[in-house]
Amino acid sequence: MRLIDTHAHLDDSSFDGDRDAVIERAGAAGLERILCVGISADTSEMAIGLAERYGLVVAAVGIQPNTCVEAAPGDWDRVVRLAGHPRVVALGETGLDRYWDTTPIDVQRDYFDRHLRLSRERDLPVAIHCREAEADVLPMLRQAAACGPLRGLIHAFSGSAAMAEECLSLGLYLSFAGSVTYTNQKFKPLRELAARVPADRLLLETDSPYLTPHPLRGKLKRNEPAQVALIAADLAALRGCPVEELSSQTTANARRLFRLSE
Repeated sequence: MRLIDTHAHLDDSSFDGDRDAVIERAGAAGLERILCVGISADTSEMAIGLAERYGLVVAAVGIQPNTCVEAAPGDWDRVVRLAGHPRVVALGETGLDRYWDTTPIDVQRDYFDRHLRLSRERDLPVAIHCREAEADVLPMLRQAAACGPLRGLIHAFSGSAAMAEECLSLGLYLSFAGSVTYTNQKFKPLRELAARVPADRLLLETDSPYLTPHPLRGKLKRNEPAQVALIAADLAALRGCPVEELSSQTTANARRLFRLSE
């Protein structure tokens, strides 16, 4: 069984003591790639460093909506330069977030627009964060799509069925993290939606070290890429297909989106 974790923060300090072992466990679990995603210019550089160190890792560079208020002069130019690195296969994490109020929404929109423009200029897919901001994100995606085809995904998708439908119509992929395995009532609509997403637009991620999947949720201090296998198994059961079929399909999808070799 081959798997790809399309969103992890391996640069996080929680991995500093055992990062080599984390990568080894990922490989043993069947992962052929892990996309390490930056949230700032500094962490984007760290993501590239990890991609240079580990063959399993590739990098995404960007400035996340909740950290763009902290961006120093010149940080965006650093991201633009980093986007040309051969181990970089995507931009982001970018997008909009109204759950946290750390960054004014106009600043978030400015940086989201920069990522979308750079995505089009460099023909790199973009990893999009959207938290309680559908009404803000969708108009910007429509505007970007009017200028040319969109390449990217909504990471750790948690939106409405209407948002899912429109994102799919715009050509985006939907990536599901550990939250899709949660069985409490709050997550029932998400699970029902994930069961219906077209197979060729489906991606898996851990968002490590966050969003630990069931049944390890609450039992581990930290999520890690190897746990994407649990998400694959749960989602396969939800969709009524063999886990080997789902893992093969989502891996093919990730290879296609990020232009990864086998």
